[in-house]
Amino acid sequence: MKISAVIITFNEEERLPAALDSLRGVADEIVVVDSYSTDRTTELARQARATVYQNRFEDYGQQKNFALQKAGHDWILNLDADERVSPELKNAILELKAKQPPGGVAAFAIKRKTFYLGRWIRHSGWYPDKKIRLFRKNASVWLGRIHERLQVSGDIAPLSGEILHFSYRDIGDHIRRLNRYSSFLGEEIISQKKKCLLLRLLILPPVTFFRHYVWRLGFLDGFPGLVIATISSWGTAMKYFKAISSKRSPQGRQN
Repeated sequence: MKISAVIITFNEEERLPAALDSLRGVADEIVVVDSYSTDRTTELARQARATVYQNRFEDYGQQKNFALQKAGHDWILNLDADERVSPELKNAILELKAKQPPGGVAAFAIKRKTFYLGRWIRHSGWYPDKKIRLFRKNASVWLGRIHERLQVSGDIAPLSGEILHFSYRDIGDHIRRLNRYSSFLGEEIISQKKKCLLLRLLILPPVTFFRHYVWRLGFLDGFPGLVIATISSWGTAMKYFKAISSKRSPQGRQN
Protein backbone atom coordinates (compact mmCIF):
# COMPACT_ATOMS: atom_id res chain seq x y z
CA MET A 1 0.00 0.00 0.00
CA LYS A 2 1.61 3.22 -1.18
CA ILE A 3 0.17 6.63 -0.34
CA SER A 4 0.20 9.93 -2.18
CA ALA A 5 -0.25 12.86 0.21
CA VAL A 6 -2.04 15.73 -1.53
CA ILE A 7 -2.17 19.38 -0.37
CA ILE A 8 -3.65 22.43 -2.11
CA THR A 9 -2.09 25.78 -1.21
CA PHE A 10 -2.14 29.54 -1.62
CA ASN A 11 0.32 31.74 0.31
CA GLU A 12 0.95 29.16 3.04
CA GLU A 13 4.66 29.67 3.71
CA GLU A 14 4.02 29.96 7.47
CA ARG A 15 1.96 26.81 7.95
CA LEU A 16 2.95 24.46 5.13
CA PRO A 17 6.35 23.31 6.51
CA ALA A 18 4.76 21.80 9.63
CA ALA A 19 2.15 20.01 7.53
CA LEU A 20 4.84 18.58 5.25
CA ASP A 21 6.99 17.57 8.22
CA SER A 22 4.07 15.64 9.77
CA LEU A 23 3.84 13.54 6.59
CA ARG A 24 7.42 12.35 6.86
CA GLY A 25 7.55 8.55 6.98
CA VAL A 26 3.86 8.21 6.06
CA ALA A 27 3.60 9.42 2.47
CA ASP A 28 5.41 7.75 -0.40
CA GLU A 29 5.01 10.94 -2.42
CA ILE A 30 3.74 14.45 -1.69
CA VAL A 31 1.83 16.42 -4.31
CA VAL A 32 1.27 20.15 -3.76
CA VAL A 33 -1.15 21.98 -6.06
CA ASP A 34 -0.65 25.71 -5.67
CA SER A 35 -2.85 28.50 -7.03
CA TYR A 36 0.01 30.87 -7.88
CA SER A 37 1.21 31.91 -4.43
CA THR A 38 3.14 35.14 -4.14
CA ASP A 39 5.19 34.04 -1.12
CA ARG A 40 7.68 31.17 -0.61
CA THR A 41 5.06 28.39 -0.54
CA THR A 42 6.23 26.57 -3.66
CA GLU A 43 9.91 26.99 -2.77
CA LEU A 44 9.36 25.43 0.65
CA ALA A 45 7.30 22.61 -0.86
CA ARG A 46 10.10 21.73 -3.30
CA GLN A 47 12.66 21.88 -0.49
CA ALA A 48 10.58 19.20 1.26
CA ARG A 49 10.79 17.11 -1.94
CA ALA A 50 7.15 17.61 -2.86
CA THR A 51 6.09 17.65 -6.50
CA VAL A 52 4.53 21.05 -7.18
CA TYR A 53 1.90 21.92 -9.77
CA GLN A 54 0.34 25.31 -10.45
CA ASN A 55 -3.37 25.54 -11.23
CA ARG A 56 -5.72 28.52 -11.26
CA PHE A 57 -8.17 28.28 -8.35
CA GLU A 58 -11.85 28.09 -9.30
CA ASP A 59 -13.29 26.38 -6.23
CA TYR A 60 -12.22 23.85 -3.62
CA GLY A 61 -13.82 20.80 -5.24
CA GLN A 62 -12.26 21.55 -8.61
CA GLN A 63 -8.82 22.18 -7.13
CA LYS A 64 -8.79 18.99 -5.09
CA ASN A 65 -9.96 16.92 -8.06
CA PHE A 66 -7.11 18.41 -10.12
CA ALA A 67 -4.71 17.36 -7.34
CA LEU A 68 -6.10 13.80 -7.40
CA GLN A 69 -5.28 13.54 -11.08
CA LYS A 70 -1.65 14.37 -10.33
CA ALA A 71 -1.25 11.75 -7.59
CA GLY A 72 0.74 8.69 -8.59
CA HIS A 73 -0.51 6.12 -6.08
CA ASP A 74 -3.84 4.41 -5.57
CA TRP A 75 -4.31 5.58 -1.96
CA ILE A 76 -4.61 9.30 -1.24
CA LEU A 77 -4.03 11.11 2.05
CA ASN A 78 -5.58 14.55 1.74
CA LEU A 79 -4.24 17.21 4.09
CA ASP A 80 -4.73 20.97 4.19
CA ALA A 81 -1.79 23.29 4.79
CA ASP A 82 -3.16 24.21 8.22
CA GLU A 83 -3.42 20.56 9.32
CA ARG A 84 -0.98 18.05 10.81
CA VAL A 85 -0.92 14.26 11.09
CA SER A 86 -0.90 13.46 14.82
CA PRO A 87 1.61 10.85 16.12
CA GLU A 88 -1.31 8.48 16.87
CA LEU A 89 -2.68 8.86 13.34
CA LYS A 90 0.78 8.34 11.87
CA ASN A 91 1.13 5.04 13.76
CA ALA A 92 -2.35 3.93 12.63
CA ILE A 93 -1.49 4.64 8.98
CA LEU A 94 1.84 2.81 9.24
CA GLU A 95 0.06 -0.22 10.72
CA LEU A 96 -2.46 -0.06 7.89
CA LYS A 97 0.32 0.07 5.30
CA ALA A 98 1.98 -2.98 6.86
CA LYS A 99 -1.11 -5.22 6.84
CA GLN A 100 -3.10 -3.71 3.91
CA PRO A 101 -6.66 -2.30 4.21
CA PRO A 102 -9.59 -4.75 4.61
CA GLY A 103 -11.23 -5.81 1.37
CA GLY A 104 -14.12 -3.63 0.29
CA VAL A 105 -12.91 -0.61 2.27
CA ALA A 106 -12.45 2.35 -0.06
CA ALA A 107 -11.85 5.11 2.52
CA PHE A 108 -11.16 5.90 6.16
CA ALA A 109 -12.79 8.55 8.34
CA ILE A 110 -10.49 10.39 10.74
CA LYS A 111 -11.32 12.67 13.66
CA ARG A 112 -10.17 16.26 13.33
CA LYS A 113 -9.32 18.40 16.37
CA THR A 114 -9.03 22.18 16.03
CA PHE A 115 -6.79 24.54 18.01
CA TYR A 116 -8.50 27.93 18.37
CA LEU A 117 -7.82 30.97 20.56
CA GLY A 118 -5.27 29.15 22.66
CA ARG A 119 -7.04 25.86 23.32
CA TRP A 120 -8.18 22.61 21.74
CA ILE A 121 -11.89 22.74 20.93
CA ARG A 122 -13.74 19.68 22.24
CA HIS A 123 -17.34 20.70 21.49
CA SER A 124 -19.11 23.52 19.56
CA GLY A 125 -19.77 21.23 16.59
CA TRP A 126 -16.05 21.29 15.82
CA TYR A 127 -15.21 17.92 17.38
CA PRO A 128 -14.92 15.07 16.58
CA ASP A 129 -15.53 16.55 13.06
CA LYS A 130 -14.84 13.27 11.25
CA LYS A 131 -13.36 13.74 7.78
CA ILE A 132 -12.72 11.22 5.01
CA ARG A 133 -9.08 11.93 4.30
CA LEU A 134 -7.52 8.56 3.42
CA PHE A 135 -9.16 6.99 0.37
CA ARG A 136 -8.75 5.15 -2.90
CA LYS A 137 -8.13 7.49 -5.80
CA ASN A 138 -10.26 5.59 -8.31
CA ALA A 139 -13.24 5.33 -5.95
CA SER A 140 -13.55 8.97 -4.90
CA VAL A 141 -14.43 12.41 -6.22
CA TRP A 142 -14.67 15.81 -4.53
CA LEU A 143 -18.01 17.65 -4.77
CA GLY A 144 -18.87 21.25 -3.84
CA ARG A 145 -17.43 24.70 -4.38
CA ILE A 146 -16.83 25.34 -0.67
CA HIS A 147 -17.06 23.04 2.35
CA GLU A 148 -16.33 20.38 -0.24
CA ARG A 149 -17.17 16.77 0.53
CA LEU A 150 -15.75 13.52 -0.77
CA GLN A 151 -18.08 11.10 -2.52
CA VAL A 152 -16.81 7.54 -2.11
CA SER A 153 -17.84 4.35 -3.89
CA GLY A 154 -17.28 1.63 -1.29
CA ASP A 155 -17.15 1.08 2.45
CA ILE A 156 -15.81 3.72 4.85
CA ALA A 157 -14.05 2.56 8.02
CA PRO A 158 -12.85 4.55 11.05
CA LEU A 159 -9.15 5.11 11.65
CA SER A 160 -7.66 5.90 15.06
CA GLY A 161 -5.71 9.06 15.75
CA GLU A 162 -6.53 12.64 14.81
CA ILE A 163 -5.82 15.31 12.24
CA LEU A 164 -4.65 18.38 14.15
CA HIS A 165 -6.21 21.53 12.70
CA PHE A 166 -4.72 25.02 13.16
CA SER A 167 -7.38 26.79 11.14
CA TYR A 168 -7.75 30.45 12.12
CA ARG A 169 -4.83 32.57 13.21
CA ASP A 170 -7.11 34.86 15.26
CA ILE A 171 -10.67 36.21 15.38
CA GLY A 172 -9.99 38.64 12.54
CA ASP A 173 -8.77 35.83 10.30
CA HIS A 174 -11.87 33.81 11.21
CA ILE A 175 -14.19 36.68 10.25
CA ARG A 176 -12.35 37.46 7.01
CA ARG A 177 -12.47 33.86 5.88
CA LEU A 178 -16.15 33.42 6.72
CA ASN A 179 -16.88 36.64 4.86
CA ARG A 180 -15.15 35.20 1.79
CA TYR A 181 -16.93 31.85 2.14
CA SER A 182 -20.29 33.58 2.54
CA SER A 183 -19.91 35.02 -0.96
CA PHE A 184 -19.64 31.49 -2.42
CA LEU A 185 -22.54 30.29 -0.27
CA GLY A 186 -24.71 33.26 -1.24
CA GLU A 187 -24.16 32.35 -4.90
CA GLU A 188 -25.16 28.75 -4.15
CA ILE A 189 -28.37 29.92 -2.47
CA ILE A 190 -29.28 31.84 -5.62
CA SER A 191 -28.38 28.96 -7.93
CA GLN A 192 -30.50 26.56 -5.85
CA LYS A 193 -33.44 28.99 -6.11
CA LYS A 194 -34.19 28.83 -2.39
CA LYS A 195 -37.36 30.59 -1.28
CA CYS A 196 -38.23 32.79 1.71
CA LEU A 197 -34.74 34.27 1.98
CA LEU A 198 -35.77 37.10 4.29
CA LEU A 199 -37.46 34.66 6.66
CA ARG A 200 -34.36 32.45 6.63
CA LEU A 201 -32.25 35.54 7.38
CA LEU A 202 -34.35 36.31 10.45
CA ILE A 203 -34.58 32.75 11.80
CA LEU A 204 -31.40 30.88 10.90
CA PRO A 205 -28.68 33.07 12.52
CA PRO A 206 -30.10 32.66 16.07
CA VAL A 207 -30.72 28.97 15.35
CA THR A 208 -27.07 28.66 14.32
CA PHE A 209 -25.93 30.31 17.56
CA PHE A 210 -28.14 27.97 19.63
CA ARG A 211 -26.88 24.91 17.73
CA HIS A 212 -23.21 25.67 18.33
CA TYR A 213 -23.38 27.13 21.84
CA VAL A 214 -26.13 25.06 23.51
CA TRP A 215 -27.03 21.95 21.54
CA ARG A 216 -23.40 21.15 20.65
CA LEU A 217 -22.15 22.21 24.09
CA GLY A 218 -20.09 25.17 22.94
CA PHE A 219 -20.41 26.74 26.40
CA LEU A 220 -18.05 24.00 27.65
CA ASP A 221 -15.33 25.43 25.40
CA GLY A 222 -15.32 28.69 27.37
CA PHE A 223 -14.71 31.99 25.61
CA PRO A 224 -13.66 30.32 22.31
CA GLY A 225 -16.99 28.47 22.31
CA LEU A 226 -18.86 31.77 22.58
CA VAL A 227 -16.79 33.25 19.75
CA ILE A 228 -17.41 30.22 17.53
CA ALA A 229 -21.18 30.40 18.07
CA THR A 230 -21.29 34.16 17.51
CA ILE A 231 -19.17 34.20 14.34
CA SER A 232 -21.00 31.16 12.94
CA SER A 233 -24.29 32.98 13.45
CA TRP A 234 -22.85 36.06 11.73
CA GLY A 235 -21.62 33.92 8.82
CA THR A 236 -25.10 32.46 8.36
CA ALA A 237 -26.56 35.96 8.27
CA MET A 238 -23.96 37.17 5.79
CA LYS A 239 -24.64 34.49 3.20
CA TYR A 240 -28.36 35.36 3.21
CA PHE A 241 -27.64 39.11 3.14
CA LYS A 242 -25.46 38.54 0.08
CA ALA A 243 -28.00 36.24 -1.58
CA ILE A 244 -30.81 38.78 -1.08
CA SER A 245 -28.58 41.63 -2.29
CA SER A 246 -27.59 39.67 -5.38
CA LYS A 247 -31.17 38.71 -6.14
CA ARG A 248 -32.29 42.36 -5.92
CA SER A 249 -29.50 43.68 -8.12
CA PRO A 250 -30.33 44.48 -11.77
CA GLN A 251 -28.34 41.47 -12.94
CA GLY A 252 -30.01 39.20 -10.37
CA ARG A 253 -33.50 40.34 -11.45
CA GLN A 254 -32.65 39.49 -15.04
CA ASN A 255 -31.84 35.94 -13.99
